[in-house]
Amino acid sequence: MDRIKLISMFLCVCVGSMFMVECGDPYIFFEWHVTYGTVSPLGVPVKGILINNEFPGPNINSTTNNNVVVNVFNNLDEPFLITWHGIQQRKNSWQDGVLGTNCPIPPGTNYTYHFQVKDQIGSYMYYPVTSMHKAVGGFGGLRINSRAMIPVPYDPPADDYTLMIGDWFNKGHTELKKILDSGRNLGRADGVHINGKVAKGDGKDEPLFSMEAGKTYRYRICNAGLKTSLNFRFQGHTMKLVEMEGSHTVQNDYESLDVHVGQCYTVLVTADKEPRDYYVVVSSRFTKRESTAMGIIRYMNGKGGPSSDIPKPPIGWAWSLNQFRTFRWNLTASAARPNPQGSYKYGGINITRTITLANTAEKVDGKLRYAINGVSFVEPTTPLKLVEYYGVADKVFKYNNIPDEPPAEISKVALESIVLNMTHKSFVEIIFENRETALQSWHVDGYAFFAVAVEIGKWSPEKRMNYNLLDAVSRHTIQVFPHSWAAILISLDNCGMWNIRSEIWDRHYLGQQLYISLLSPNRSVRDEYNLPDDVMTCGVVEGMPRPPPFSS
Repeated sequence: MDRIKLISMFLCVCVGSMFMVECGDPYIFFEWHVTYGTVSPLGVPVKGILINNEFPGPNINSTTNNNVVVNVFNNLDEPFLITWHGIQQRKNSWQDGVLGTNCPIPPGTNYTYHFQVKDQIGSYMYYPVTSMHKAVGGFGGLRINSRAMIPVPYDPPADDYTLMIGDWFNKGHTELKKILDSGRNLGRADGVHINGKVAKGDGKDEPLFSMEAGKTYRYRICNAGLKTSLNFRFQGHTMKLVEMEGSHTVQNDYESLDVHVGQCYTVLVTADKEPRDYYVVVSSRFTKRESTAMGIIRYMNGKGGPSSDIPKPPIGWAWSLNQFRTFRWNLTASAARPNPQGSYKYGGINITRTITLANTAEKVDGKLRYAINGVSFVEPTTPLKLVEYYGVADKVFKYNNIPDEPPAEISKVALESIVLNMTHKSFVEIIFENRETALQSWHVDGYAFFAVAVEIGKWSPEKRMNYNLLDAVSRHTIQVFPHSWAAILISLDNCGMWNIRSEIWDRHYLGQQLYISLLSPNRSVRDEYNLPDDVMTCGVVEGMPRPPPFSS
């Protein structure tokens, strides 16, 4: 059981100390113990990763502007690191939990994350980024509730449920790592799961959740898998989409939703059918062989098992593209807005830089690598943010080592740590160009961006005429269909070192990621927090004297 404490008094710790959080807002505390344990989502025992003996891991239940403190004890036999997927970490990339900003937690030790869920609401998740740990657990839900004084654009639900869905490999993380290190891709997953379970349909399945007839429930759905897009649906019930990755949406009804890797949706489901059991169903998308998992949703005092009539998933990626076009931001909802405040009028902001990122797969010395604009990312032995802060970046990486525009043909791939030097408070257009036949999914740490277009074919400047410049959803993960492109607009005001990565995890592991560096122009804590007192150091900065802190 998590040891969780909510402190409502005005607990204040000054900026520049070990707590990189804001004074005056409540704190919530968690103590997590990370261990190995046997899990078997598909019926095959696998050495999984548990948090406080839970798989998936415990939910973090927070409220806008809460200061979150998570003390993570690594009881594995290898280094471990967790990232907080979609949490913007204002001025605080020190707590992002990726290898470009943090040293991994050594076995037998602990590290305490301190971050604030500043100006955010919605459904998120956390997961490990070291090795292939994500393949066997260590992931869970992270919800941010609106403050009581802020109205939500729907009635309070009867209850709030989290569904972690994903694909699953029965090989275990060590074997999967060997496959990738040998220069091969992971291939097709063995199946899919819902909260680490698959209903057998034999009448003995325990329900995932229960509903009372006539009431409405909130379901938060996150795809925490490695590489497979999933279609999610309720048997006999429609879903009202109300929030997506931190933004309230226009409330359309859906019979099913495609949830791509790294994405989270929130839906409302009303228990308005005959009281009995119903299936919630997840199916793989865009795979040669369909995999399906089911779970039980039980009506209280209901009688009878679920029908054998299982709703079918849609066919083809064009259906998914058309569904994307129905997603709209709810501009009338009272909620946290993306920073800087006012940037929701993004259609009137001038673009200062355009970057096109093209993904390709090539072999280097006979081994498969995934690249961006001809460069495949190599994890440094010292986090990029640390060497930058200590003033020794030239010992580890070079800035701007990929072009803003990819070559027309990419046949040779270089291996480097990719870092783009960005300008504070610039407004950047990023084009994700998919030159391959597999669907891609991209995530940006530290920011919400405006997903203004996803289209087939090749991007060109005149395609801006097709952008949604009014109510594109502000989010942090975007899919790119085969031989297609996606355009995002992003206001770069959050100083730090931030990861842009493929959420397709074999691609991420084999080089399809980069970092953007955004430095405080005046070395001011108004722009970026100082190095925390308790941050782990490693590599070339180990034992070096700390640089002077930023001024106020």
